[in-house]
Amino acid sequence: MTMQRPAVTYQDHWKTEGYDHISVTPLNPVVGAVVEGFDLSKPFVDEQVAEVKRAFLAHHVLAFHDQNISEDQHKAFGRLFGELHVHPLKHDASNDRGSDPAILDIRTTANSKYTAGGAWHADVTCDERPPSISMLLIRQIPEVGCGGDTCFANMYRAFDTLSESMQEFLRGLTAVHDGAIPYVGAYNTTPPPGGYPRHEHPVIVRHPETGRELLYVNPGFTSHIKGLTKFESESLLAMLYHHVEKRLDIQCRVSYRPNTLVMWDNRCLQHQAAWDYFPYSRSGARVSVIGHRPTRDV
Repeated sequence: MTMQRPAVTYQDHWKTEGYDHISVTPLNPVVGAVVEGFDLSKPFVDEQVAEVKRAFLAHHVLAFHDQNISEDQHKAFGRLFGELHVHPLKHDASNDRGSDPAILDIRTTANSKYTAGGAWHADVTCDERPPSISMLLIRQIPEVGCGGDTCFANMYRAFDTLSESMQEFLRGLTAVHDGAIPYVGAYNTTPPPGGYPRHEHPVIVRHPETGRELLYVNPGFTSHIKGLTKFESESLLAMLYHHVEKRLDIQCRVSYRPNTLVMWDNRCLQHQAAWDYFPYSRSGARVSVIGHRPTRDV
């Protein structure tokens, strides 16, 4: 089988030079990079923070290894990017998710019925203002020393690699994102009073900082597309999800060490946690930042 040339390339995102205060090593030209020379346990240096923010917009997901930091330091790093987000599950008293509203505990063991984020999704897109950035600190990796990677998919590229006719069709559509899909359906939680969040967002949105168009539906939260029949909506969404899943040329895979922090741009990525380490354990905590309301225009 002959591999087709990608429809679009972004060579300008393959950046290893131009950083004076940190080191940035891309995982591939499309998405992902490892940052070295930035210690989150020390006071933040403005020049380093500025370069991290620039690398973040260029690579969309950054990995920082060997970050032995406290919860307060974890949150302080998040606050550099905005107000901290409170996950809907933190409002569900039946779930043991920790006491700090800004910290979402992530733990999978041999006794777990599921692993958090075990299917392609973007975080909490059921919110009116979904998280712009998520920061996952993995403290414990599986005892065998490997497994538990996170896969990321670039939604700029997912949009760009669709036909122009499909792009134009999708620009006029709106989708419903429902928190009950994962939290009640997959996680079997008890909804809080009033239920989990449910909001409408355009199928194609523009990133508020880059201005670029991207695909904004995901199987974790999107229930249906408004104005289409059930069959049409399910068929269209299935095609878009398959498009994201099968295109390895829009993806990267991030591996963890103990105390690796990975931050990703939830506005333009989907991700999936690999549960390939049963019966071993993996644990950590996530901090997220409140984003904007997704729109077609910046």
